[in-house]
Amino acid sequence: MEGPKVTIIGAGSLFFGRQAIWQMADSQYLQNGTLALVDTNPAHLAAMADLARKVVEHTGVELKIEADTDRREVLSDSDFVVLSFAKKSVKYRGIDCRVSERLGGIRMCSGDTIGPGGIFRTLRELPVIIDCCRDIEDLCPDAWVINYINPTAANGIGLKLYAPDLKSFALCDGLHMPHIKNQYARAAGIIGRDEVLNEKQDEDFNLQIAGPNHFTWLVRAEYQGEDVVPVIAEDLKRNSITETDGQDTGAKALYNNSITYKLYEAYGHIPACTGHTKEYVRFWQGWGRSEHPLGMLRLWETADRYERHWDMWNEVAEYNLGVTGIDKFMERTKPDHATDIIETMWAGLDKPFYLNTHNIKAVPNMPEDAFLEMLCEPALDGVRVRPIGDAPVSLRGLWQQVLDTHELTAKAAIECDRELLYQALNTDPLAVNLEDNKAIMEELLETESEVLPDTWRNK
Repeated sequence: MEGPKVTIIGAGSLFFGRQAIWQMADSQYLQNGTLALVDTNPAHLAAMADLARKVVEHTGVELKIEADTDRREVLSDSDFVVLSFAKKSVKYRGIDCRVSERLGGIRMCSGDTIGPGGIFRTLRELPVIIDCCRDIEDLCPDAWVINYINPTAANGIGLKLYAPDLKSFALCDGLHMPHIKNQYARAAGIIGRDEVLNEKQDEDFNLQIAGPNHFTWLVRAEYQGEDVVPVIAEDLKRNSITETDGQDTGAKALYNNSITYKLYEAYGHIPACTGHTKEYVRFWQGWGRSEHPLGMLRLWETADRYERHWDMWNEVAEYNLGVTGIDKFMERTKPDHATDIIETMWAGLDKPFYLNTHNIKAVPNMPEDAFLEMLCEPALDGVRVRPIGDAPVSLRGLWQQVLDTHELTAKAAIECDRELLYQALNTDPLAVNLEDNKAIMEELLETESEVLPDTWRNK
């Protein structure tokens, strides 16, 4: 069976690009297909293409490699198109976080999904995504479009609204299967710390996670019919003891076990993506009269992310220059969420994965077009969402507020509409002061004008 043609727009993505190269060469179902790499940065594209060709040569597989700075040159005949780009994201996420804190007292530890940071990242990325979709509609209209760009829910909603004829879903690697299920099985004491679920244990462990991307929660965790959520919560509580005031870690990871347990106490459910979820709620913003023992969220660290990227590009260069052998690349690199899903769709492996797509009827007490992250069965002829049941009442309103913010944001991004943008900022769960929101909006529109559509300046 011939493998698929997979086109990656944004192949210079250091987190996804390398894993996609590895998996396209490693998978028996993908390794005789075509991997087309696209990036507008010629140096990044050349580095990734060089790495891909070296991997093909080392492994001896029949994978064909294409590369071009112009996506239209390689899109034809694509079976899958993965969107994985971001223009100057590190720089502008830092600006979003600093301006929001200075003008509105809004603190973001990531700044790429919710709050002004998530809203303005959508303004920067979604218009480019829709431009890509116009080329896909022209050159490979039957391809599956996989959005891997944050905020994945807002961009995924935008795809459904403005490119409805394309087959699409959105992804985030935070709930990568089967790793996430094994993680919770260990916390529940079903398996040991170094074990993975066997087939019988997997069938007996009913784990259901749902919600908007980065705001997902365990809505059910049962083993052999018994509720194990309290057991998982106790594991989190034990782990939180080691989180002290002197903990030295990144903003997204700081105090996550402690915050997860606090949110479990607050809502009766465990958040599945606390590194982001803690940014969606107002409890660690420093508001109110009582000081929280964990303090306020630490702002996202721009300099640290630049250093991390620099180290990763150096690693790619060492592979390409032969300083480090390609055998080490093959040993060190792990499977990726997107290419795992492409593999199961192409080969009909019937493996379940967490995808972001329309609810349909999986969560009966939410709208059918609610764009949620849920366990799905992806196949070439469509994506089937596994039934979940009603959203918990304590979370349903929070989910809907987030989704309404994302929808307003997506519409504002494509229509370049200030009124919709202002509404999105005011609907956002971190909104407190209308005048602060207006000040944040105006300063970020001005500061980020070079990476926003010209229509914003004209208006």
